[in-house]
Amino acid sequence: MDKLLEVKNLTKVFSLGSISSRIRITATDDVSFYIKPAEIFTLAGESGCGKTTTAKMILGFEEPTAGAIIHKGKLRTKKEKVWFTEGIQAIFQDPFGTFNPLRTVDRYFFETIQNFKLAGNKKTAVELIDRKLKAVGLSYEEFAGKYPNEFSGGQLQRISIARSLLTDPTLLIADEPVSMVDASLRMSIVNLFKKLKEEFGMSVLYITHDLATAYYVSDRIAIMFRGNIVEMGTVEQVLMQPRHPYTQMLRDSIPEADPRRRWRGRVNLNETEREEYLKQGCRYAGRCPLVMDVCRQEVPADIQVDNVLVKCHNYSEGVIA
Repeated sequence: MDKLLEVKNLTKVFSLGSISSRIRITATDDVSFYIKPAEIFTLAGESGCGKTTTAKMILGFEEPTAGAIIHKGKLRTKKEKVWFTEGIQAIFQDPFGTFNPLRTVDRYFFETIQNFKLAGNKKTAVELIDRKLKAVGLSYEEFAGKYPNEFSGGQLQRISIARSLLTDPTLLIADEPVSMVDASLRMSIVNLFKKLKEEFGMSVLYITHDLATAYYVSDRIAIMFRGNIVEMGTVEQVLMQPRHPYTQMLRDSIPEADPRRRWRGRVNLNETEREEYLKQGCRYAGRCPLVMDVCRQEVPADIQVDNVLVKCHNYSEGVIA
């Protein structure tokens, strides 16, 4: 099986406002990608670009307006959400929001084991919990009987990952998992994803706006902007040799020790986010330093450039080599 999960032409449209003045916002527009077994695939982009909406549709929290989601060769339908998500687990941005502050964290583990019938007695359950906690660098003795406020954010995120491992998933969806963790602890979480891939053969859909951690952990990456994937390929190709102007802007906005290397491109931020979603043509045209007339009129096609997908008129017109 070369594709564990495949997303084809996934579109989600939200309606905003009253009946008399309703506006349709396309959160994701014709999004397509796949994830291979034992691969870390990243969706990267600024807030509001459609990353989390894509994850929610994969998990069944949102229904797609159009498109298909295929898991292990089977098409997901509205009637088959339960079996479809078997083997898929998720962790989210806020580790403190994951757990009720009035409940001990071990209760969540025992409930998961009971719901999935993973152990026949408490001794076996404790052994299972301890094994999964040790996989993330913790132990049962460290967390038994404790409340969420007795742990740091990094520890709670590790506990969330350990809980997701109880069912031996093949795919972990990690939505901004390090954005609320102290900078000193971020790499430990990111290294854990690499360990899960290398030692357990798990795939990870890593959702982030942090290109530094994305470059470190990813095998392949897709850059999203206003609901579109504008560039996709191996992490080395996309982040070290970015082709789309938006990817170039993101890449060059990463702080560097030498201020003389700061990006000097021209970015126009006059248009509002809503206008960028609603306008015709390329949604990045209002900011792009390479904008042409055609960019404001026609949606660019997905073009393959050296095995990298680039959604940009500059390549179809031969402007950029």
